[in-house]
Amino acid sequence: MEETYYVGAYWLARKESASACAPRFERFLGLLSHCDPTFSQWFKKGRTREAALEHRFASDADGIATFFNQQSQEDGRRETNGWTAHLWNGQPDGAASGLAIHCGDASPRLPNSCLLYPPEAPPVAARVLRAPPLASILRAMVLAWEPEWGIATSHEHRDSVTESGEAGTFVGWLTYFSHRRGALPPLPPSVQLESVEDLGTLVLLTPERFTLANPTHVELAREVSERLAQVGLLSPLRPGAS
Repeated sequence: MEETYYVGAYWLARKESASACAPRFERFLGLLSHCDPTFSQWFKKGRTREAALEHRFASDADGIATFFNQQSQEDGRRETNGWTAHLWNGQPDGAASGLAIHCGDASPRLPNSCLLYPPEAPPVAARVLRAPPLASILRAMVLAWEPEWGIATSHEHRDSVTESGEAGTFVGWLTYFSHRRGALPPLPPSVQLESVEDLGTLVLLTPERFTLANPTHVELAREVSERLAQVGLLSPLRPGAS
């Protein structure tokens, strides 16, 4: 089974205007562009590939704020419901990446999120789906959006350890915890920890690609999960904890 991967960051109940979300989005796209050349440009999705390539997404804060405000006018979205963007990097099948942003939402139940779907096929996937690039992507999300929790892992692994898919309740290949969730307990010596400024900590299970098919990986994830659960770090997301 060929596993597919994603990177995501999540936070609850942070009402922000379009003009407040736009600089965060701009910073994220700037940081993301340094993670790999394939993330240097983004396009709005269209009915066809050709149509989408005609609509490059503005990566500056003013352009992003205008995009959000137009969205609000077109669909009658209330500001408390936040702002949404679904983008594509314009690459051919196999090398394509998707980006989905939902920010500024005041809901205490439905999370704000930043999700990146990396390419699935070589040669780009072989370059991106490694621990250092994924850590850089997750770090970019943290620095820009200041989430409560983040993850980089395979969809198959996620589905094997969660029933509802509720964010903030499992350990992946890389997992980010905001300091506001609490202190990390002692973890196995092979697990690597990386501070993200004064915001939180990235937990890397293994420098090699984490797969559900590797029993050593699965057992390590289980052990780390047990230790984190004992101190309450795998509880659901909490409003105000990002």
